[in-house]
Amino acid sequence: MGQHTTTVTSKGQVTIPGELRRALGIKPKDRIAFELVEGEIRLRPAKSVVEATYGVVKPISRPEDFQELRRDFKEGVAEEVRGEG
Repeated sequence: MGQHTTTVTSKGQVTIPGELRRALGIKPKDRIAFELVEGEIRLRPAKSVVEATYGVVKPISRPEDFQELRRDFKEGVAEEVRGEG
């Protein structure tokens, strides 16, 4: 891919060359992570909290029966109201 150079603005901003953005799949509004390793800066796309945690908790069953969940909830509330819960 070769070496790319760019200029740092007075605000400390740089433009990531298009070839590198495409290679990393970086698009406008994406977040970037920087890491300093032995005097060099590494950059990579940063995953959002949603992306990083998606799928961590698995549902009990798939697909979930929301009508059944609602019935169970209503029954539980009714039991509490009757003093059975």
